[in-house]
Amino acid sequence: MTMYTTAYQIIGDCPPREGRASVRDYYEVLGVARDASQEEIKKAYRKRARKLHPDYAGADSEEAFKELSVAYETLSDPEKRQMYDIGGPDALRGGGAGAGAPFTGFSDIFEAMFSGGFGASAQGPASRVRRGKDQQVTVDITLEDATFGAAKEVSFKTHVLCDTCHGAMCQPGTSPERCVTCQGSGFVMQVQNSLFGRMQTQAPCPTCQGYGSTIAQPCTECNGAGRIATRRTLNINIPAGASEGTQIRVSGEAEIGMGGGPNGDLYLMIHEKKHPVFDRRGDDLHTWITIPMTTAALGTEFELETMDGKKTVTINAGTQPNDDIVLEGLGVGHLQRSGRGAMHVHVDVQIPKKLDETSRALLEQLAKARGEVRVEPHRQQATFFDKLRDTFMG
Repeated sequence: MTMYTTAYQIIGDCPPREGRASVRDYYEVLGVARDASQEEIKKAYRKRARKLHPDYAGADSEEAFKELSVAYETLSDPEKRQMYDIGGPDALRGGGAGAGAPFTGFSDIFEAMFSGGFGASAQGPASRVRRGKDQQVTVDITLEDATFGAAKEVSFKTHVLCDTCHGAMCQPGTSPERCVTCQGSGFVMQVQNSLFGRMQTQAPCPTCQGYGSTIAQPCTECNGAGRIATRRTLNINIPAGASEGTQIRVSGEAEIGMGGGPNGDLYLMIHEKKHPVFDRRGDDLHTWITIPMTTAALGTEFELETMDGKKTVTINAGTQPNDDIVLEGLGVGHLQRSGRGAMHVHVDVQIPKKLDETSRALLEQLAKARGEVRVEPHRQQATFFDKLRDTFMG
């Protein structure tokens, strides 16, 4: 299936938004490495939660405990953790089950943590519908693509809505049945002994896993997932100015979630191929030419093959080694703004190492006509401090 989309957001190579309060890295908040296991994350949260819980550490620790709880809620969920690793806190806003949901208080997370885990609660049974995972795809571009922008075909494995059950997860003509164990609440009550005394807590129903219902006849097409695996092909407009490492988010174009839940976001990681002639530095392009000393002295014009085709370049008489000829507007297009960078033509003047008799005679004749000597010693120009020293020391 091929689709065409132009809706995207550049999230790499962009400055941070002004006015937004800085958010500490969630791994730093928990004190774990970015490759920490779920067990290590859980242990780190337990250890810090005991120190920071407002009931034991006082009201001053409320904000710190809230920050800790949000970090744990994100990193303990594999889907949210993947979203966070790809796009940071911004990736958790505006989509998915639980993504960007308001913080409902310390007791929900704290009690769930010390009572056996997250799941259904007094707010109702858990939903089988889940937001699809974000996906990342590498896109190769050329310097020409970066200069002018280009449409690229991106193919990737993903999940789409099941055509048979349309996300319902059950066989057509059937529906989920109310759980007889929890009577549709999704949870059961348990009494446990903990470090803080005897506590009555909620736990997900073992029969329905917290969903409040059971599916007796799962859809045979998707095995009760509400989605099927496939391969999609998208045509994506890569903007001018994209470069190595630029990250582009295409909202809602990754896999559909379990039970027909919202699609995840597709992240395109740009890999820019090296150009055989031009060296890119920012939005400017650089190339090098070598000319004989006679051309440097007399000047000339020549045709240079640029990204825009052949352009006439003027070498002024008296051009010196390492001179830089700047051609404005012939570089790479600016990302997310109008205009383009410049083309820099660096000049290397070639001095002959050996001369035949005719060439030597001509050069000596030229030197004589110009009154030049082969060695012309001169005193280095005095600096301000040299002049000051001479004034006071005579």
